[in-house]
Amino acid sequence: MASPYIAILNGPNLNLLGRRQPEIYGTCTLDGIIERLRAAFPGVNFTHACHQGEGALIEAIHEAGFDSDCRGIVLNAGAYTHTSLAIADAIAAVPAPVVEVHLSNIFAREEIRHRSLIAAVCAGSISGFGPRSYELAVRALL
Repeated sequence: MASPYIAILNGPNLNLLGRRQPEIYGTCTLDGIIERLRAAFPGVNFTHACHQGEGALIEAIHEAGFDSDCRGIVLNAGAYTHTSLAIADAIAAVPAPVVEVHLSNIFAREEIRHRSLIAAVCAGSISGFGPRSYELAVRALL
């Protein structure tokens, strides 16, 4: 039997964290965020992946979301947050709870980023706390 885990799923361009617009996203890399999670929650198992394509992200949501060992999904869908009904449908289809996260405060940015198409089908949304957004999301799932 596999161990329970929390899936950390990231969308396009999040692989560039630490290099991409540090004035908005900070200097912590995606690997750094995962290290922080492992340090903050030593008894919790994590899987993590970053997907550039919408279809790959949907498949990852399905895979984790239907896995009975998955305690929940922390999802930073990146720009797909604001554009993808398909990702919203994938979240709605799976039984695992999904917490939407964003490093920046999406409501303090461009108007197009103020609307999340996935928020209504997520268990909750956290934005604006930098890497700590992920920690808060994990805490919400425990």
